[in-house]
Amino acid sequence: MTTTSTRPRRSRLHRKEHQAALAFVAIPVIGFLLFTLFPLLFSVYASFTNWNGISAPVFKGLDNYTKMFGDRYFLQSLWNTLYMMIGIPVGLAISLGLALAMNRKMRGTTFFRTVYYLPVISSIAAVAILWQWAFNGDFGLINQGLALVGIDGPNWLQDTNTVKPALIIMAIWKGLGYSMLLYLAALQSVPRYLYEAAALDGASAWQQFRHITIPMVRPVTFFLIVTSIIGGSQIFVEINIMTPTGGPEFQSASIVWYIWQKAFDNLQMGYASAMSVVLGLLVFAITFIQFRLNRRNQFSID
Repeated sequence: MTTTSTRPRRSRLHRKEHQAALAFVAIPVIGFLLFTLFPLLFSVYASFTNWNGISAPVFKGLDNYTKMFGDRYFLQSLWNTLYMMIGIPVGLAISLGLALAMNRKMRGTTFFRTVYYLPVISSIAAVAILWQWAFNGDFGLINQGLALVGIDGPNWLQDTNTVKPALIIMAIWKGLGYSMLLYLAALQSVPRYLYEAAALDGASAWQQFRHITIPMVRPVTFFLIVTSIIGGSQIFVEINIMTPTGGPEFQSASIVWYIWQKAFDNLQMGYASAMSVVLGLLVFAITFIQFRLNRRNQFSID
């Protein structure tokens, strides 16, 4: 005896809802294909060609990649980008300290939270121009403040020894409010009974911070490290405004700034695409390592 199962017939309303759902889903999918996947695949193809963005690409094999690793300006810009990421752990430490201060019950916390978050929502171009004025060697606000205590400040953005620290200071100031807000949310979600139990066991404030606060905010720290590395590897606007020539002796040129220069100033689109591919692979490798390290440090509280 055989039984046959017939598929239930869908109503007209169900079919219309299904079509409407597909239409809504198709919009982001088409956008991803047109503006993300296709440019990504084409840039990989262009990295193997000699292309100026106007005429047809001419296939050159690995010439762009071999040229790249012999290009001292590429290596210098890559080193500059990695060096400026020193500001990531410094900024996270300051953000955590501010979050701990803002987590206390005292007057004015709402005002200070707003003040610290204002740079995050400010235009990056406007912020870069303001800091360019502040770092001016003749009339800058920072040097004027140093002069009050008898220190003759340098010409920050024109000195090879200070241009990268100046950019790091600006980047830390710009992202401080965002990191602080995430840390503050994480701190407010830590169960109070953990601190109470630790206090009853005689744990000091430092021991509570080390063994309770830091592990509990670790997911936020991991998120901020990953996103900061990705964002730091793409720093461009600040460099282009504050040091439009790449700084003294090319000391402030980031890798994205150099890619932009080769692509749009020199019309070496194929070479710029090759550098973009290498940058993407480096960011992917660093992010992958971060995920693996974070997986080993995962924990849960019953």
